[in-house]
Amino acid sequence: MKAYFLTKFGTPDAAFELRDVPVPEPKPNQVLIRVEAFGLNFADVLARKGLYPEVPPRPCIIGYDVVGRVEAVGAEADPTLKGKRVTALTRFGGYAEYAATDYRAVAPIPDDYPAEKAVALGTQYTTARVCMAEHMRLREGDRVLVHAAAGGVGIALCQMAVNAGAEVFGTAGSAEKLDFLRTLGVQHPVNYRESDYAEVIASKLDGARLDATFNSLAGKSVPKDLKLLGSGGKLIIFGAASRVGKKGGLFSSIGMLLKTGFVSPISLIMRSKAVVGVNILKLGDYKPALVAEAMHAVAAQAAEGALDPVSGGKFSHTRLGEAHAALENRGTVGKLSVFWE
Repeated sequence: MKAYFLTKFGTPDAAFELRDVPVPEPKPNQVLIRVEAFGLNFADVLARKGLYPEVPPRPCIIGYDVVGRVEAVGAEADPTLKGKRVTALTRFGGYAEYAATDYRAVAPIPDDYPAEKAVALGTQYTTARVCMAEHMRLREGDRVLVHAAAGGVGIALCQMAVNAGAEVFGTAGSAEKLDFLRTLGVQHPVNYRESDYAEVIASKLDGARLDATFNSLAGKSVPKDLKLLGSGGKLIIFGAASRVGKKGGLFSSIGMLLKTGFVSPISLIMRSKAVVGVNILKLGDYKPALVAEAMHAVAAQAAEGALDPVSGGKFSHTRLGEAHAALENRGTVGKLSVFWE
């Protein structure tokens, strides 16, 4: 099979190398998927730039989500999955024509469901589902802030919040993205490039407070979000995109942490607030049943039309570098997918 290996840290065109390697043998608890398309995630950008500590030693195959058909099942895996078209989470290994993954990290999808939408159901919609269903049970009328609302997880969070009847504030960096957010039902799109989002939202709240913020940035946005939260509010953080594009290596990472600030548990108790971190990779390792439940839920809702992933672009595998650059430059809306054919 063909697979793209991360061989060095750096630019998209220099970092990856296409190689021929044997098709992996599924372990007892795994299924083998013939990959139709794989998705790009911001964690891939971090991995390529040497900023993601979980990435395996190079050379390695990265990639967190795929769409394809199950061709083989391990001895301990669900035998009924064989032959089914699925969306799947992969703990790396997704940038390949075949991928082996835990059978609990897959969810069947209809044969006619678009692959460019289905690939978003893995990392993006499953992450959003865990954030919403496990950590922030929204009530109608709750006020929530979604950062990077036109990104993959951001779109999923906005759709789920709107479906729950919440009042949604969403940040994005262009007028076109703000218009897109309005089509999702976001009542308060905010351009973070033109103004301080926290000042804009505080003005719109007019003395009220947020019930939740969903933060994929880290850095200086964290103390700002905490100030916007009211009692009972939760800051749910699932990324550190503010680190990308900064020079300085370790010193830049330390700078981001200092900007993120230090939160005392006592201050959280006094104000009745919470900070929750979500990492689907770790949850897949330690709570696979929770991740499986979330994946099956979003796959079912997507098939019914209650959730509708947005494709940010389809690329041939020969344009992998171009796709990576587009994601890193934050000029896209929705999920980017890469097809083998």
